[in-house]
Amino acid sequence: MISTTMLLSNLGARDRTLFQRCALADSSRLSRLFWKFLTNAGGATCTILAATLPLLVAGSFADIGRHAVATLVFSHLIVQVIKRTVGRPRPSCAMPSKSLVVEPDRFSFPSGHAAAAMSVAFIYASAFPSLAVPLVVLAVGVGMSRVFLGVHYPGDVIIGQIIAVLTGVAVLQG
Repeated sequence: MISTTMLLSNLGARDRTLFQRCALADSSRLSRLFWKFLTNAGGATCTILAATLPLLVAGSFADIGRHAVATLVFSHLIVQVIKRTVGRPRPSCAMPSKSLVVEPDRFSFPSGHAAAAMSVAFIYASAFPSLAVPLVVLAVGVGMSRVFLGVHYPGDVIIGQIIAVLTGVAVLQG
């Protein structure tokens, strides 16, 4: 039987290998600008605005906004507790790579940007099924941008997005 330590070590090695294939260290300026623009869509300003603007409208839009805010806040709290508990260093600290954007803190796992973008996208996708595909694609793109820009491993992004979806499901059922 494979031990948990060995399993995590193998997953970490695969995560680092995939990161090295995805990071954009030698990419064009236009490519870096695109991914930086996209990564900002998962930042605090955009996600907080996207979650809170519906609160200004009465009725069902305000309800959607309350769900988006709750999902954003609860997923963020979960991400921060896990980040501080696990303490996984960012790729720029653990590997010969450099970040192409400012790193918000020193911890990598899980991705807060990926969780924030998916939190808001999931709630709006649930409320507006016809917009689900573009919203989720945008949220996945934000997550990918974090890897391409060198601030997260792919596993950080996936776990951040899973936390967001699970939190969204809990908020919608609560």
